[in-house]
Amino acid sequence: MGKSANHDRGVRTRDSLRAAAYRLFLEHGYERTTVARIAAEAGVSHMTFFRHFPTKEDVVLRDEYDPLLEQLVRDRPAGEPPITRIRNAFTGAAAHVHEAERDGLLLRTRLILDTPALRHRMADSMRASQTAFERGLLSPDDDADDPPLPVRVAAAACTAALATAVTAWAESDGTADLPALIDEALGTLDSAGVRREGRS
Repeated sequence: MGKSANHDRGVRTRDSLRAAAYRLFLEHGYERTTVARIAAEAGVSHMTFFRHFPTKEDVVLRDEYDPLLEQLVRDRPAGEPPITRIRNAFTGAAAHVHEAERDGLLLRTRLILDTPALRHRMADSMRASQTAFERGLLSPDDDADDPPLPVRVAAAACTAALATAVTAWAESDGTADLPALIDEALGTLDSAGVRREGRS
């Protein structure tokens, strides 16, 4: 089996595990749902589960969008300031995710807000998103292992703003316009004048 086929099979298995987990979370609650039960619901072994998710928390917190967001930011015009670049990169992405995965995103956010074990791990998830933004903002001369402070500040501010917007959306029971909330949150930072020269 070729590399592409193995990748596709891995994606399908991961999606099946996440869908099974969310069904069980809704039926039995997060705390009462075990890894073994998720694996059985998805029709795989518990060892297969751990090949895709190191812990049960990672089913909810692991964000496969981070590499995509990094690339979207990197692909923006070089002259855009960091906050503007991240905001513009999110314009289309947020609308697409909201339209395609609204119910799953709402459930995920509610689980994080309501589950102590997930809230405890949320800092790690946010740091991963911040790192993705940092990498997208880096210029060719920047050290990827030690991003310039303005890049780190811009990435951290955007990560916090996005988390706040998504939380506000979940607190509205999903009735608010999530893309508009995200644009407003990032726009607040953008208008505050966080600036750095773009990549050359």
